Amino acid sequence: MQFDIVTIFPGFFEGFLSNGILTRALSNGIASVAIHDLRAFTHDRHKTVDDRPFGGGEGMVLKPGPIFECFESLNLTPKATRDSAKETVILLSAQGRPFTQTIAHELAAVERIVFLCGRYEGVDERVNDLLCDRELSIGDYVLSGGELGAAVIIDSIARLLPGVLGNPDSARFESFGTHHAPEPHTPGLPPASTNSAGGLLDYPHYTRPADFRGHSVPDVLTGGSHEAVRRWRRERALEKTLRNRPDLLEQATLTEEDRRTLNRLRNSSPKL
Repeated sequence: MQFDIVTIFPGFFEGFLSNGILTRALSNGIASVAIHDLRAFTHDRHKTVDDRPFGGGEGMVLKPGPIFECFESLNLTPKATRDSAKETVILLSAQGRPFTQTIAHELAAVERIVFLCGRYEGVDERVNDLLCDRELSIGDYVLSGGELGAAVIIDSIARLLPGVLGNPDSARFESFGTHHAPEPHTPGLPPASTNSAGGLLDYPHYTRPADFRGHSVPDVLTGGSHEAVRRWRRERALEKTLRNRPDLLEQATLTEEDRRTLNRLRNSSPKL
């Protein structure tokens, strides 16, 4: 996986590239990152990358010239003939489609991703029309630029690449996991996962000590019954999703047992 980042603040990514999961991906050759300074493609002594918007209005807009020259240096296939399974160009902006775990899985299958970090009031729309395949946002709020968005998306994609996580199932059975029903459980054996996600938020997690400052781990987790643990975790995942992200339940893969649990949770707690 090759990541290219086009930005006016290349130093922003120094700490990001030398810490965490992405470091493992880079050191093992699973992924590579190249950062391209947009100011290197300007031709005036002030290295100007922006200008006032036509039609008036507040703020400044990133000019198309430096961006086009930068992209031409990347040897990308023209947008009209680009194979999206091999390479794609993403503009980070507040006007973009919301980034989700589903999109992360889609992008994890692409060989090369180029991120254009928007700034100021935005980017000349001709850049979006002629160079970019998609426009993404990491949330319904406005940031100073696309650098944070690029970092978030790269981290989300990198952890899905084979060999990056210590346990590959960690990327499957977690919040926003793939939308499939919980896997069948063989009685007496630990299940492959006690959540299987199914589009829900993850269940609560506990570790040692079993009693911390008078607060104990739920008894079911230390009782030795795999089936009881599975049921408890599934119910807690449903409860947390119902409380924090009820919108996810509309597309989640739910069993009849899940639906009965949700009805019981709604009836027992008016706040849910």
